[in-house]
Amino acid sequence: MDPSARNYLIVTGGYWAFTVTDGAIRMLVVLYFHLLGYTPFQVAMLFLFYELFGVVTNLVGGWLGARTGLNRTMHIGMGLQVLALLLTVPDAWLSVPYVMAVQALSGIAKDLNKMSAKASVKTLAGAGGESKLFRWVALLTGSKNALKGAGFFVGAALLQAIGFRGALMVLPGLLLVVLVATSLALPAGVGKMKSKPKFTQVFSKTPAINWLSAARFFLFGARDVWFVVGLPVFLYSVLGWSFMAVGGFLALWVIGYGFVQASAPALVRRSRHGHGPGGGTARVWAVVLALVPAGIALALGQGWPAGPVLIAGLAVFGVVFAINSAVHSYLILAYSDFEKVSLNVGFYYMANAGGRLTGTVLSGWAYQTHGLEGCLWWSAAFVAAAALLSLKLPPVLPAAATGRAR
Repeated sequence: MDPSARNYLIVTGGYWAFTVTDGAIRMLVVLYFHLLGYTPFQVAMLFLFYELFGVVTNLVGGWLGARTGLNRTMHIGMGLQVLALLLTVPDAWLSVPYVMAVQALSGIAKDLNKMSAKASVKTLAGAGGESKLFRWVALLTGSKNALKGAGFFVGAALLQAIGFRGALMVLPGLLLVVLVATSLALPAGVGKMKSKPKFTQVFSKTPAINWLSAARFFLFGARDVWFVVGLPVFLYSVLGWSFMAVGGFLALWVIGYGFVQASAPALVRRSRHGHGPGGGTARVWAVVLALVPAGIALALGQGWPAGPVLIAGLAVFGVVFAINSAVHSYLILAYSDFEKVSLNVGFYYMANAGGRLTGTVLSGWAYQTHGLEGCLWWSAAFVAAAALLSLKLPPVLPAAATGRAR
């Protein structure tokens, strides 16, 4: 097997294992604290530091990866996740501040691992061309999201079978095995810059990357502004769904979203020269996405049955959002030099984490003050902002994805 393909598979396998544990611990916390009597909004706030520390981690992680190598930062992330999972304590200790602190550690771990894995794809794809880069990053990202949904099921099943603490002993053991295996199998120094970059270099000086990062902020804010708090609370409290039904439905949505994302190269029209998508593609799909939450809000406002409207609307939103996300994930790598890929990816995912943080906080406020329709209109406005920012995104030149390492 080609060494780059082999290393790509190792990175992907490690990312898969990490993602399952990440989805499982989220579902464990949600279900367990619901059983303890916490409100949905209080449960959502448990993840506030998880998102907040993602902003800082991506900024610092990209710089650290450029100095030490991406495989090292990936394994640091795995180690921190093992530690977060092992922090099981008596029930008396399971207060909101303590769990927020543990989730902060898990958030640091997740973003170190994600930044490292995705930045590695640029290095491992090498000069294979834009189509290869688009396929590899779409497969990595899409499969990750599908497995995060599977992790929701794993967390619920472990909670049912062996309880909260039992689950938090099994998961770190499995992840530790993967950590050791990948650390032995991967070559050292993947993504490491030849010169030691200064911390100020984490702030991109490339306009395309800055515009894309700004668009990414609003794209992921648009998802979480109704998906994190508004939607599950509405399904549970208004439509009367059981908590397990809500969790199962959202897990299936994430899995389906991941499959669409992995299939994005086949769904997105590429140029007749075989190049990957460019700024124009990002603009078109952002405009299409903005129409979806607006359409759902209008349908609910007209009194249409909420259940069928939300199920159908979520399906359409998931497909179109997945394509938007896949195009963005490709563009950040295509716009980046080989030497600076970890710095650029870290900066880009800092914006991604900022959007998720903003969406998470705004979701609770918007639902409390304006209901689910208000959340949906905020979502439409955020996507419209992403579309406007995408007007500044240039096409991808062949040198951008194949070299820029000239």
